[in-house]
Amino acid sequence: MKRDVVDDMLDQWTEERPELDTSSLGVVVRIMSLNKVFLRQAAEALGPSDLEVFEYDALSALRRQGRPYALPATGLAAATGLSSGAMTNRIDKLEGRGLVRRRPDKSDRRGVIVSLTPAGMRAIDDAIQARLDAADDSLQGISSKERNDLAALLRKVRLT
Repeated sequence: MKRDVVDDMLDQWTEERPELDTSSLGVVVRIMSLNKVFLRQAAEALGPSDLEVFEYDALSALRRQGRPYALPATGLAAATGLSSGAMTNRIDKLEGRGLVRRRPDKSDRRGVIVSLTPAGMRAIDDAIQARLDAADDSLQGISSKERNDLAALLRKVRLT
């Protein structure tokens, strides 16, 4: 099996501190490194659609809801892993581009509902295939079974 820079780093730690079990670091450092690569690939894939990754994430979360393609701002923040303050800033940018609109939440007078506009729907529907293609390219070196196994293992890690 080919070696990577993480193998070299772990070998160096084993040389210096043979009593340490560095196996978990090997997993975590590789995931952190892949995160950077995957974010860069996502940004490149979304370039032709003129969407930033954060815009894609928000539009995707709304699109996946089904009709009426809307969520409370707090729900959108939760779906994208952001704080409510960060989400407000991002909604402002998306609204400024005409991709989403806000309306008062009738069940919570302090809240707002964020929904896709027709332009936002077109943008996310155009972008999803490029995003999927980039993800497929990122994993071209592993089989379908390996993808499923890896997904299951990563899910297990996330849930613990």
